[in-house]
Amino acid sequence: MAKKWMKRMISVSVTAAMVVGMLSTGMVSQAEEEFNWKAYEGTTIEIQMVQHTASEAMVKKLEEFEELTGIHVEYSITPESSYFDKVSTSLASGSGSPDLFMSGAYQLWDYSAAGYVEDLNTFLEDPAMVTPDYDYDDFVQSAVNALKWSGVPGDPVGEGMQLGLPLAFEVYTMAYNTRAFEQVGIDVPRTYDELLEACDKLQKWNGENSYAVAVRGARDWGTIHPAYMSMFAAFGAKDFTIEGDQLVSQVNSPEAVAMTEFFVDMIKRGGTSSWSKYTWYDCGVDLGTGNAAIVLDADNNPVHQNWEGASEEAGNIAFAPMPVAKEGDPQISNYWTWSIAMNSASQNKGAAWYYIMYFTSKDYAKFATIESNVLDPARTSVWESDEFAALMECQPGYIDAFNATINDTTILFTPQPYFFETTTEWAATLQDIVAGQYGSVQEGLDSLKEKMDMAVSDIDLSMY
Repeated sequence: MAKKWMKRMISVSVTAAMVVGMLSTGMVSQAEEEFNWKAYEGTTIEIQMVQHTASEAMVKKLEEFEELTGIHVEYSITPESSYFDKVSTSLASGSGSPDLFMSGAYQLWDYSAAGYVEDLNTFLEDPAMVTPDYDYDDFVQSAVNALKWSGVPGDPVGEGMQLGLPLAFEVYTMAYNTRAFEQVGIDVPRTYDELLEACDKLQKWNGENSYAVAVRGARDWGTIHPAYMSMFAAFGAKDFTIEGDQLVSQVNSPEAVAMTEFFVDMIKRGGTSSWSKYTWYDCGVDLGTGNAAIVLDADNNPVHQNWEGASEEAGNIAFAPMPVAKEGDPQISNYWTWSIAMNSASQNKGAAWYYIMYFTSKDYAKFATIESNVLDPARTSVWESDEFAALMECQPGYIDAFNATINDTTILFTPQPYFFETTTEWAATLQDIVAGQYGSVQEGLDSLKEKMDMAVSDIDLSMY
């Protein structure tokens, strides 16, 4: 194979006072008391975290974890802009440091292809290594399935190695400003045609710089995976198919062209003039400041603008499923997960697994969601809890939009180790199409297909 591809339980000795203290937090149940949480006492492990509410919540519980297990945790928190470069460098060193790291599913395709990721099935399938009430089946199953992959390019997620376990995830829905819709006198769009009509009516709804719809547009992979990819799949388009022993790009298919023509039309009729610089952060902020009337992005993004006092438009934001081609079509959404994964070179795998098990447990997930705003919760028991329902009462439509979307939510990309190269090129081409640098959408996507085919050309599926 070409070089390019290859580079790639609490023990009986615990004092009664400690047991009472742990039980009082709700983090340790009676069943867990029988599990030997002290099996790796004295071990030090290291975890690299991204700057996120999920990492902030873990830090709040580190002291309790260390008291429970006797395991010492060293950690670092890095902004997402440079986080994955740091993780990639650390894993490639082969030193075994860090033992654990936060990751999305796409990154795990790259890391596992290079042999850097431990298969967590090793622990999940060993009854001696799993606390009795861990309850793997309580996970939102599509969230854990998003982190399973065989390692064979072109194989879908959902089977094979458990490359990580979820801390939180996001699906892609629509958030909108109720005040804007009341002001211009329109209903929430349910179809693509209605969305375009709303774009026409909502431009400048709140002053000269306000506009209808915010979506990501920056020249990187993050532009493609939320709303764009969700709509791309809803149009029946695919990024790759398998032909013989090769992955072949399909980004210039009739379905892909039709979807991209719609998307470009939406940007031109309802987007901001600064669209080509927009990330998830800009989309959320613009909704909160009253610049954008609609955001098509992660369902949890606008939530943080809508807590009481969080932004100028807090209290005016509501949620609905993403528009579809025609009413009755499934609410297809792509997926993002923040997970914990284990370095295959770790010298402390048992202790590292205890960390994963503790911080993906039902009790911890409830704490992280209810007290630390870690959304979406990866545990079904949290979604079904009275506490979560009460928490989200001030986020109208949020749970309904999630329930309407989750059954048709999965990772819609074809897993392959050049995901970031191909999707970044995709975002660049999309920018160029919107800017009029191609004679047509078809011409731009034809050019993109050639580049994507070249990027994956050294993947020979006969070698798997």
